[in-house]
Amino acid sequence: MAPLPKQKTPKSKKGMRRSQQRIKAPALSECSHCHAPRRPHHVCGECGYYKGREAVVIGTPELPE
Repeated sequence: MAPLPKQKTPKSKKGMRRSQQRIKAPALSECSHCHAPRRPHHVCGECGYYKGREAVVIGTPELPE
């Protein structure tokens, strides 16, 4: 048999424990190239630059004819 708690857990104790489970807003930093907001340590979605160099080519893909 599993042990059972001797007393009921108060609402305030449950609330203190669950206070860390909230959804947090993502951290944002400014792109050094185009100054758009981006997540830290990620390639900029607007210009494709990361750490001052172009990492990804952003644009419309050309369709072959």
